[in-house]
Amino acid sequence: MTTMNMTRSQPFIPAHWRSPLLAFVLLQAVILAAYWHSAWGMAMIWARSETYAHGFVVPLLSLWLVWRQRAVLAPMVPRPGAFAWLLMAGAAALWLAGDLVAVNAATQLALVMLVVLAVPAVLGWQVARALAFPLGFLFFAVPIGDFLLPRMMEWTADFTVMALRASGIPVYREGLQFVIPSGTWSVVEACSGIRYLIASVTAGCLFAYLSYNSMRKRVVFIGVAILVPLVANWVRAYLIVLLGHISGNTIATGVDHLIYGWLFFGLVIGVMFLIGSRWVDPQLPAPKAAATAQMGAANQGLWLGLALALLMVVAPYGVHAMISLGTQTAPVQLVKPQIATPWRALAQAPSSWRPAFQNASAELDMGVTNAQSEPVGLHVSYYRQQDYERKLVSSENVLVLSMDPEWARVSSGTAQAQLQGQPLQVDSAVIRHNLRGVAGDGQRLLAWRFYWVRGAFTASDYAGKLQGALGRITGWGDDGANIVIYAPLSDAQDAQSEAAARLQSYLNSQGDALVAALEQTRGRD
Repeated sequence: MTTMNMTRSQPFIPAHWRSPLLAFVLLQAVILAAYWHSAWGMAMIWARSETYAHGFVVPLLSLWLVWRQRAVLAPMVPRPGAFAWLLMAGAAALWLAGDLVAVNAATQLALVMLVVLAVPAVLGWQVARALAFPLGFLFFAVPIGDFLLPRMMEWTADFTVMALRASGIPVYREGLQFVIPSGTWSVVEACSGIRYLIASVTAGCLFAYLSYNSMRKRVVFIGVAILVPLVANWVRAYLIVLLGHISGNTIATGVDHLIYGWLFFGLVIGVMFLIGSRWVDPQLPAPKAAATAQMGAANQGLWLGLALALLMVVAPYGVHAMISLGTQTAPVQLVKPQIATPWRALAQAPSSWRPAFQNASAELDMGVTNAQSEPVGLHVSYYRQQDYERKLVSSENVLVLSMDPEWARVSSGTAQAQLQGQPLQVDSAVIRHNLRGVAGDGQRLLAWRFYWVRGAFTASDYAGKLQGALGRITGWGDDGANIVIYAPLSDAQDAQSEAAARLQSYLNSQGDALVAALEQTRGRD
């Protein structure tokens, strides 16, 4: 008779992990249910934007990275981490602030923060430290980066023009558009390189984590992953214009220049990873398992920690309900400002140009002229009951769309103005009519833009968002307006100075009437 030695297989989930995992899954389910519209909005951005399409795979990669750590996690004793619920309260407050002013980046960042902080809140700081990279990698799912677009477009245009001139090709540049002997080119959002940068940094961080044990190596490679796509995009833009010029605009134009761009980027990034792989570190042996503690210790304070975390997750909804009581819901009746002498009303606005402000509750366009018959135009876009589709401060609210077939913004900056005796820094831009070509003599406008929010004026997006949130919290409401005044530019050498003086003269004379019209539109004491 023979005997057979049998060994009991290890359970798939260790016993001391079962209750904490149940509590953790419950907390994550509540987070996703409570903030489903933020999660859904993030997924919709992934679906419609090539720049952020990688967001679909980021959660899956994070789960795979967690699975790789299962041997390290198994002997650990999960227990709620001290004060983690306070950090969750901060993330919930960020979500509330972002939701009050409809900032997708803030609400979606807060959502990921809550998902990540659920780990120390229920499973403990030891577990969170062991999963530091998989949890941090989740933040690549947040579609943030559009704020870099203007600067990156400027850099691309600067390098392209410099390289063309170094190649002996004459260039006339105006803003983000430039003319060479073979044709006209412009730098638009797709030329900025933002999608190359985000893709490279995301893949570079993952590669550095999996390939290197040394923190110095990781930091160096991530730095290279940031620098390479920037330079590669500049070279790509230059080569596309050069190819178009040499070929008489038969290649590297239209759709094929995007294809050439991705092929070039893929080649450069492939070389970057190939070089980086030469210094890959050998895999470290798995750490020795620590002794497993008593099961009772694993559940110590578990349900209290879960309750505190759940309270932080749902708290913003109670605050939101109270704040919403102060929001006005009546339709907007936009009041037209009275015109004070010596200014007179024009039959129509002095230009066919209109700012590209999206989904306003009401809009106003009018023209006035001073005693010297010099015209000024006024545009007001008024917002009420703001949400994620209709909001005062938005990256989609611009003076001119980059692909506008008729108008182009050729310069931008700030200007110092005064309104009702108070200093006001405004956004300033020169707008050009496009139909006669870059070097043509189409109409040009000097435009000043600023916000009216919570009864005050500002040109700062950040101050506008903050004032909007304070307006809702204090019961003032969410009414606000995007205001643009503009004047046609003459052919004189000092045309911009003259137009700026005319715009300031308009504010001096008509500022009180403008404020009165906005306050009357709001309709509250």
